[in-house]
Amino acid sequence: MGVRLPATIRNGALWLRRFAATTPGAIGAVLVISVVLCVLSGLVSANQLSGKVARRDAVLERAEPLAFAAQSLYVALSAADASAAAAFLSGGIETPEVRGRYQQALADAAAALADATTGASDQDTRTIVARITADLPAYTGLVEAARANNRQGFPVGSAYLREASTLMQTSLLPNAEQLTTNRFASVRRDQHDIGALPLTGLALLLLLVIGGGVASMLLLRWTNRRVNLGLIVATAVTALVLLWSAAATLAASNALDTGASGASSRFEALAQARILAQQARTDETLQLITRGDITAGEQDFTEHSTALAARLNSVVAPDSAAAQALTNWRTGHRRQKDLYEAANFPAAVEQAIGSGPDNSASRFAELDNALRDNLVQVRQELRDDVDSAGAALRFSPSGSLLLMVFAAVAVSAGLWPRLEEFL
Repeated sequence: MGVRLPATIRNGALWLRRFAATTPGAIGAVLVISVVLCVLSGLVSANQLSGKVARRDAVLERAEPLAFAAQSLYVALSAADASAAAAFLSGGIETPEVRGRYQQALADAAAALADATTGASDQDTRTIVARITADLPAYTGLVEAARANNRQGFPVGSAYLREASTLMQTSLLPNAEQLTTNRFASVRRDQHDIGALPLTGLALLLLLVIGGGVASMLLLRWTNRRVNLGLIVATAVTALVLLWSAAATLAASNALDTGASGASSRFEALAQARILAQQARTDETLQLITRGDITAGEQDFTEHSTALAARLNSVVAPDSAAAQALTNWRTGHRRQKDLYEAANFPAAVEQAIGSGPDNSASRFAELDNALRDNLVQVRQELRDDVDSAGAALRFSPSGSLLLMVFAAVAVSAGLWPRLEEFL
């Protein structure tokens, strides 16, 4: 058996139903619904647009710097591994310059790790950081063991170095690369959110524009008045906010230029190119450690250097400094390979780690410097694009809310006098 409402409530509901069927009741309903929708659409639009501005701030202050730091972490770790191999190949007590490069690479890796994980809250990042933090001391310990044995002329030193490099290649670097991938994915997501249309707010605004036209026709029928100025003004203001929201978002999306030739894509491509270069350099130095068959090492070097060339050709001109440095480095590597296959191991080592202008170490340093310079330049372009996107959206949140509040006031000012005529 259903519960009966109190008589006062039933009578009030009945009166309200009868009143809504009258002309003043219908006008009052239009007034209330229009005001509520104006305020609601203003709040929703302002919230979505302010979210885009917040995303812009997040890219500039967090996502992009962390992505840059993550690729720097990979480069520093890989440089440490290559420097450790170079120190081992130099035999006996390495030069202060070689030792300094290794220590500087480790210091850079520690700084980049701290920067790349600042404020990390997701489980995936915490897991990656935990692995790198646990493996890095183990790696440095193995390198020091290899160094101590190498200084005393013990052959076991090469085994320690191979174990250290295996740890670097199978754990530290893959984790650093995954962290880099995650950070760049975060940049892409934030850019997508900035440039995506605020569909909920636009839908509400469009509904209001259509509702304003329908309400004007109904008022014409109910009051025999052709134009209700307040309703017309509110509809026009709503249409203005609709166009402003869409135009500001489209302008922000165009400023970001997330296409294949945009700064975001080139930034990520150059970061990946720098990682590929480090992978190829590691292949180049490690293949000399074993003093055996270098077929596998050559295959890895060819794979990484070919991928590097393809990636580089997609973002820089063929006559650029980076492209020329890559050509010079690959030429130097072929000389290293020829010397090794001719059983001239000392000359091959000198070609790999020597300080001469035509040696592989010098050529690679030129390539890495060129890649870093290009990366810094494109990084600034990306930040400028994101800043421009934020500028296109800057006043839209507060402006849309204020205009929709004004629209609500205009509706009230237009419909209330019509309502008073019947009261």
